Amino acid sequence: MILAALAAQSLLAASLIVPVAVDRAVQWPPPQRGTVLSVEQKDAAVRPLVSSATECIARVVSADPRFPAAARGAEFNNLLVESVPPCVDALRAMIDAYDRLYGDGAGETFFMGPYLDSLPDAVTTRAKDVR
Repeated sequence: MILAALAAQSLLAASLIVPVAVDRAVQWPPPQRGTVLSVEQKDAAVRPLVSSATECIARVVSADPRFPAAARGAEFNNLLVESVPPCVDALRAMIDAYDRLYGDGAGETFFMGPYLDSLPDAVTTRAKDVR
């Protein structure tokens, strides 16, 4: 129990440090619901979360021995689907931030639309860089 709490605190601390270290223009943590921000500010706030979720999926996919043979098509889509459970925390953080910044339901809309549409190309590019 204590180990789990310590791990959770460490993960929280890391999640607050990494985005700031990566992009100083990002307001971190994302502003609370109801804060008035420009679209550019909102995009900058969610960018590290989108990147983190995509990086996680790319790592899981590239670690799978089926990846080199599954360049596209149904097998590649299966790899993407199978990569979601290990990355659920990063994906949930991304969706929740979209909901906070753009309104309820915006996170799911983004995830099911533009994010999933661009995911195969993003993962293919990043997975090649990982290998």
